[in-house]
Amino acid sequence: MKAVCWFGKHDMRVENVPDPEILNPRDCIVRVTRTAICGSDLHLYNGFIPTMEQGDIVGHEFMGEVVEVGREVKKLKKGDRVVVPFTIACGSCFFCKKQLWSACDNTNPNAQIMEGFYGQSGSGLFGYSHMMGGYAGGQAQFVRVPFADVGPIKVPEGIDDEKVLFLSDVFPTGYMAAENCDIQPGSTVAVWGCGPVGLFAIRSAFMLGAEQVIAIDRFPERLHLAQESGAEVLNYSEVPDLIDVLKELTGGRGPDACIDAVGMEAHGVSIDAISDEIKQRLMLETDRPMVLRQCIQACRKGGVVSIPGVYGGFIDKVPFGAAFGKGLTMKMGQTHMHKYLQPLLDHVQKGDIDPSFIISHRITLNQVPDMYDTWLKKQDHVTKIVIDPWADRIAA
Repeated sequence: MKAVCWFGKHDMRVENVPDPEILNPRDCIVRVTRTAICGSDLHLYNGFIPTMEQGDIVGHEFMGEVVEVGREVKKLKKGDRVVVPFTIACGSCFFCKKQLWSACDNTNPNAQIMEGFYGQSGSGLFGYSHMMGGYAGGQAQFVRVPFADVGPIKVPEGIDDEKVLFLSDVFPTGYMAAENCDIQPGSTVAVWGCGPVGLFAIRSAFMLGAEQVIAIDRFPERLHLAQESGAEVLNYSEVPDLIDVLKELTGGRGPDACIDAVGMEAHGVSIDAISDEIKQRLMLETDRPMVLRQCIQACRKGGVVSIPGVYGGFIDKVPFGAAFGKGLTMKMGQTHMHKYLQPLLDHVQKGDIDPSFIISHRITLNQVPDMYDTWLKKQDHVTKIVIDPWADRIAA
């Protein structure tokens, strides 16, 4: 089969690799019909995620058709159309039973590596390094899916792939980010980053009852989608003092909740942002937490800072004293995907949201390496890239 493989920093290649096989009786094999490049895949592309090995198959947003099932799989059969969540969960451990699915104890075979980095291990992830399980990813024609009775959700007939593909990650991730904000009637939520997760956080905040959402980014195409989603928009590169403007828009208090949908590779024009870039290049800091600092500074007293943006290691100069002094609640982490799949599928079926609104590019596997660079540089008005693994070319 063909698959997108990581060979080093800024080096993605389409390779012919062996087809996956059933390794465990609870596995299934999925023929991928649609997959996507996620913003967090750029952390792999930029070389910031350790324990990647040359030839690793990447990608964690995918869906397709079940073509083979292990002998212990009861809920799926050949021919079922499914979306697969990017986190892998066993369904029976302490954390899965508490619906803390991304903290699963049983799906990372390399848990000792994560324990060395973080003290404890979370669940395994598709296509996202060996410390997170070493599982082959979904930017491929076929994928082996472990715990097939637990993760994949069946897609009803009559719903287009592009309307459900993002249930695999970015829609539930944006929704959990908004849910973590403890939104009340009249709430104001500020969202940093209008990429796919940020855009879904905006839509989700309104679905959960927010009165006002303020979206912060610098790319016109992203700000346009945020505005179409109902948000007030701020181009941070054109605002003299973002914190002051947010206070002005919220009666002097600050937003009730702030969402950092950017994470470890934040861009900015301030002194601290420039300092972060220099320290990261010199290996003095692993992540650039400029947005996290702004969220803490902007959030009202007693408010919530929600962090769906990926952080990988150690960060510097975070105003933790301000977070303590203001009594902020901070909520973060990998998405507990399995909790959200059916409720969000119901929203799609009812027509409450069409998640395909974020798509800007539809491509083939052979175009993926070049599109990683386009995504990184935010060229060609890119907002989301969807891949058909079986197409030779995509019609214009």
